[in-house]
Amino acid sequence: MKKIYTANNLLEAQIVLDMLEHAMIPAKLFNQYAQGGTGDIPFTHAYPEVWIIRDADYERGRKIVQQYEAIPQTTTVVHCPVCGEENPSNFQLCWHCGGGLETVTADTVTTVASQKNRLK
Repeated sequence: MKKIYTANNLLEAQIVLDMLEHAMIPAKLFNQYAQGGTGDIPFTHAYPEVWIIRDADYERGRKIVQQYEAIPQTTTVVHCPVCGEENPSNFQLCWHCGGGLETVTADTVTTVASQKNRLK
């Protein structure tokens, strides 16, 4: 076994674990409950870790982790054209109403708003 990734939080570790498993690379998640021990142990020892089970998969797994790390972190938002709710820009469906977000543009918002006004 080899450690392939140390995550900042459990969600990030689970994403990497899922990506590896999707690529048929068996891996394990360690320290998933260790953050509760922070203070008794150094915080750096409580970070969630992803370990590759077969050493032969390490290089292929490392490429997957590098691709994940290369994804730009964005905090932009889009507003749902149906209900107007704010959603992260990487969502495809509105968390509030389930409306599609993948084609939200200024023209779409204007069209939807004018359709709503006609229905009133």
